[in-house]
Amino acid sequence: MILCINPGCPQPGNPDTDLFCSSCGSELLLAGRYRVSRLLGEGGFGRIYEVTHKGIAKVLKILINDEPKAVELFEQEARVLTQLNHPGIPKGEENFTFFPRNHQTPLYCLVMEKISGLNLEEYQEKRGNRPIDEKLALDWLFQIVDILQAVHQENFFHRDIKPSNIILRPDGQLVLIDWVWLFWKDVWSGLERYRKSRRSSNRATSLN
Repeated sequence: MILCINPGCPQPGNPDTDLFCSSCGSELLLAGRYRVSRLLGEGGFGRIYEVTHKGIAKVLKILINDEPKAVELFEQEARVLTQLNHPGIPKGEENFTFFPRNHQTPLYCLVMEKISGLNLEEYQEKRGNRPIDEKLALDWLFQIVDILQAVHQENFFHRDIKPSNIILRPDGQLVLIDWVWLFWKDVWSGLERYRKSRRSSNRATSLN
């Protein structure tokens, strides 16, 4: 099955051979090469899907929120993940815009490397939640610090560090995932100010 990513599509599931959604008419082959196989997660700002290209699984993040500051934040994130080359950070491969059928605004898309392995929450569950030894704990700590240092040097930070967002690769390398909460510090504060001013403006308009 191939999925349609149009947020307004009533029936996003389609046969693998289709090029256009049978329900809403949107294109199914994104950027001419990516086929969406399943939904991995969603939140207030967007959704995350698994996509395939030439048989290789990747991660697609899409921004649904079209507030100007949210778009600016997303594009900054895409640039950082594309430019950074660190074994503990999923590699951003490309970003593009997608225009669903009968949708007023475009969807902003970012394709990233899909990381294989178990997240630390799953890893501990499989170990019966036994404590790890001190040497391994220090190794993991140093790896996470190194990852964060690389990101902080670009004036970005990850706002949701927890075991389920840290994947242990088969070779022992930790990878910090779920960069939905990677924000440029100045842009994040600007987005909050923008929202407050917009709410104030709406209230003033309604009073008039």
